[in-house]
Amino acid sequence: MEMTLLLNATYEPLRVVNWQKAITLLWQGKVEVLEFYDRDIHGVSITFKLPSVMRLLKVVRWKAAHRPVKFSRINIFTRDQYTCQYCWKRYRTEELTFDHVIPIAKGGKKTWENIVTACWRCNNKKSGRTPEEAGMKLKKKPVKPAWTPFLTLLIGIRNAPESWRDYLYWHVELDSDSS
Repeated sequence: MEMTLLLNATYEPLRVVNWQKAITLLWQGKVEVLEFYDRDIHGVSITFKLPSVMRLLKVVRWKAAHRPVKFSRINIFTRDQYTCQYCWKRYRTEELTFDHVIPIAKGGKKTWENIVTACWRCNNKKSGRTPEEAGMKLKKKPVKPAWTPFLTLLIGIRNAPESWRDYLYWHVELDSDSS
């Protein structure tokens, strides 16, 4: 069953919820429906369209101190913009791994400041050495991200339903139609 994009009252994406949670929020009067799927939900005595995009009626404020950036492979890739920090080429997720700048065997820790995105080739070339020992240079020094992820999609952004696109791409510059 389809998922529903939940927006803050300010129209910023907050999260993706399952259809049951979407219906619960709707019946509680906490949201307004902005977009619908072509699918109907059938109850014993009621039928209605499945919500695709909903907006909360009250603003939800996120405090960065309460939502630290989760230390995960995908967030490391996001911080490094899916770019190998050694050869500086951009790759697809399945072509990437992460690398300990200072190897664990040499006292390196599993922290934001010691893990970088690497392609398989560069990771193998560096092996259990420091970048200096391997004759490799980091693109930039790894740091803990300052951003807080407001929305984590488990599906690729390109696979998002068409009805979500106006709400997810509002920071992207649109091509001009100059024909």
